[in-house]
Amino acid sequence: MYKRIILAVDLAEASATPKGMAEALELAKAWGGALRLVNVQPVVPATFMEYVPADFDAEQTKRATEQLDELVAKVDLPADRKSGAARAGGIFHELLQEAADWNADLIVVGSHRPVMSDYLLGSNAKTIVRHAQCSVLVVR
Repeated sequence: MYKRIILAVDLAEASATPKGMAEALELAKAWGGALRLVNVQPVVPATFMEYVPADFDAEQTKRATEQLDELVAKVDLPADRKSGAARAGGIFHELLQEAADWNADLIVVGSHRPVMSDYLLGSNAKTIVRHAQCSVLVVR
């Protein structure tokens, strides 16, 4: 059923295992699918560029890629069925673009505990659910 699964990974989270990893991995194994871990790094606003090194964005992406590679190595799937991608920009925009580029048929995204302004889903999860062209599994 799901052959190409994207798991949104927040590298800033303290947990060693990304939220939703167990669910995404279970689905990938059950359906013989591929799993792609995706992290989106925020872009530094232009007003702050004079306060950070010139190669800040490149270094940030390099660190994210290294961390993703470590996580991908721990995924219990054959090497040809697992991968990682680090992107920079707005979280939901970049995640949806990666899903389109990779032809994903499922996006697994974790949701934090909501505050009153979020109601039931976090703002990124809510936007992904509303605008995704494929199925979305939100994991609390």
